[in-house]
Amino acid sequence: MNTKRTRVSISNMLINLFFTLFSLTFIIPFLMVLAVSLSNEEDIQNFGYKIIPMRFDIMGYRWVFSNPQQIIDSYKFTALQSILGTILAVVVMALCAYSLSRRNFKLRGPITYMIFFTMVFSGGLMPSYILTKQYLHLDDTLWVYILPVLASPFQIIVFRTFFQELPPSLIESAKMDGASEWRIFFQIVMPLSKPVMATISLICLLDRWNNWNTSLLYIREQKLYTLQYLLQRILREADYIRSIAQDDPMGALGAQAKQIPMETMMFAMCVVAAGPMLLVFPFFQKYFARGLTVGAVKG
Repeated sequence: MNTKRTRVSISNMLINLFFTLFSLTFIIPFLMVLAVSLSNEEDIQNFGYKIIPMRFDIMGYRWVFSNPQQIIDSYKFTALQSILGTILAVVVMALCAYSLSRRNFKLRGPITYMIFFTMVFSGGLMPSYILTKQYLHLDDTLWVYILPVLASPFQIIVFRTFFQELPPSLIESAKMDGASEWRIFFQIVMPLSKPVMATISLICLLDRWNNWNTSLLYIREQKLYTLQYLLQRILREADYIRSIAQDDPMGALGAQAKQIPMETMMFAMCVVAAGPMLLVFPFFQKYFARGLTVGAVKG
């Protein structure tokens, strides 16, 4: 009996050790990014990356926040379009998926096929650009971040799969009590769908927060830049200054370029861009694991 318990305890220790080491592969790179962003530029050039800074230096953050009002405005706009876009996308996709999950909906087969078809074939960049800019006139507006990506075919199918697993008796009993379809969806289906709602919301929020391509293609007004695109512009401008300064290393521009901490600034940008999402994830964590198993085969 003791031998059996010893074997179980050893196996548990090995499993815990494996997952501890596996978790470190995710934690150490993040600590490395944070450490490099707080390191001295000369130390990085001379000794390479260290998980503990040899000399703490916030010069990278000073360059990133050289125009703090611009960064703050970009933070606000990115948060606005991310939260608003996520809420609208989740509601629209959930409504579409709920209709497709109902067996008495006659057109659910053709509509599901049309949605699945868009996962395999797409119009491409040029048709979407022409449609968004020349026909819908969404360029230089908030809605260019929201409407073109309001629904994802894959996420609609995930929603539909979860809704199909809900007991049909709940909906039938609610109908017998006189509840409308809208009331059934918002007061019965949605409260029971917190895992899939949280999972899809987190995916949508991350996708919109990290969006920079839309600003590159459609936005010319600086106040509508997303945070990711603004940080890329700051990095490109700093890199351009350094490339120009190589032709005149003794001039004023050359002296300014030598002061730009390119390495620490890049890692500081990573922290600035990813920081808010690291704070948001714990609120979704308890639903996220369950939401990922939507559609899994049950034993």
